[in-house]
Amino acid sequence: MELTFEKQSFSKRLKSMIKVDLKRMFTMPLVYIMLGVCLVIPILTIVMTSMFSGMTTADPTTGVETTMEGFTNAWQAIGSTSNAGMSMDITSMCNINLIYFIIAIFICLFVSEDFRSGYVKNLFTVRSDKRDYVISKSIVGIVGGIGMLLVYFVGAMLGGKIAGLSFEMVGFNISNIIMCLLSKAFIVAVFISIYLVLSVVGKHKVWLSILGSFGVGMLMFMMIPMMTPLDATIMHVIMCLAGGVLFSFGLGVVSNLILKKTSLI
Repeated sequence: MELTFEKQSFSKRLKSMIKVDLKRMFTMPLVYIMLGVCLVIPILTIVMTSMFSGMTTADPTTGVETTMEGFTNAWQAIGSTSNAGMSMDITSMCNINLIYFIIAIFICLFVSEDFRSGYVKNLFTVRSDKRDYVISKSIVGIVGGIGMLLVYFVGAMLGGKIAGLSFEMVGFNISNIIMCLLSKAFIVAVFISIYLVLSVVGKHKVWLSILGSFGVGMLMFMMIPMMTPLDATIMHVIMCLAGGVLFSFGLGVVSNLILKKTSLI
């Protein structure tokens, strides 16, 4: 009697791998630690800066006085409007855009664990197509990244309420905020694709992939406020969506080639 094995279609293989990756992600303590960090950071940042806002300190040698500045509006923890200009104060640096660095740690650790545990070698022994792995990791990473953004948003609103900050919308409205969050969600795909390339380059060397991801993240950090301002419109959403699709496809091909051309050890 001749044994025959049914060849699974691409859609079935991908669906199966996404299901496995989602299950692995949501059973990892790492994810819940990251989500907890995303919730606590905005609360602590807003409350602590509000407590010390307005305090003046003087340099004993020069006599120069420095006034501590903090958040004056809860929406500053989400971003600034497009006409606010470029600034390097605490409100422009310590906002929701920090999540893109936390996402870098998450992706690098998630992928590195696959190589360190031998999961990748076992997986590719059964499924030779590296494309499934790249697409699945990209989709699951985007899901995790968007989840972190939403948790940070909740933490920022709680922090603003605790600190007694104003929730007044000046120069934007609730529709703009929705567009802003959508833009930030779509641009997650851009960063995920970059972090995934660096993760498959570093493989089990998680320190290498994290350093590379942080380096690229810092280079692109100032781009995020311009692409996702508080007064975002449908054009910002479309541009971020297009960028996410293009980067995911282009760098996904690169990740696939790296996995095919390099050792899995």
